[in-house]
Amino acid sequence: MNNKLSIQTILLHWLTAVPFLAALGIGLYMEDLPNGPDKFELMANHKSIGLMVLLIAAIRVLWRVKEGHISSISKAPFWQETMAKVVHYVLLIATILMPVSGIMMSVGGGRALEFFGIQLIAAGDKIEWLSEIGHTFHGLAPKVIMLALFLHIVGALKHQFVEKDGTISRMLGKGNKA
Repeated sequence: MNNKLSIQTILLHWLTAVPFLAALGIGLYMEDLPNGPDKFELMANHKSIGLMVLLIAAIRVLWRVKEGHISSISKAPFWQETMAKVVHYVLLIATILMPVSGIMMSVGGGRALEFFGIQLIAAGDKIEWLSEIGHTFHGLAPKVIMLALFLHIVGALKHQFVEKDGTISRMLGKGNKA
């Protein structure tokens, strides 16, 4: 069985992961900052990075549908395989829903939607229900996402260093054990 991943799968994984982690980190950092120019500049960057994540994640999801489920290199107990699938789906869904909920908050709050200073949607009237739904999801989801990220990283490390099956090497495009 060939367990090698396509270059598209590897690139889309990292092109989604790096900005997603950056947006998450900026968002967590901003939470406790007082309102002011520094926070607003960080917020603008956070939103722009989120939009970038949304675009890449949408392409990634379409690629995943085309390519199908990525198989594990080594055999694991059913509960671990199930947990891995759940964690992967949570992370895939999060890369779409976090930016969408951010858009809902901005547009629902009557603010313009910008991508690194380029206006995509003009400021308009507030839409309270839209803003509230976006805010609720955007506020609660990071805890679930951080748990899923933790489990994802621990699982990858377990595969690489306990199972010694080359999972991390495979995600870095360096091949794997067959």
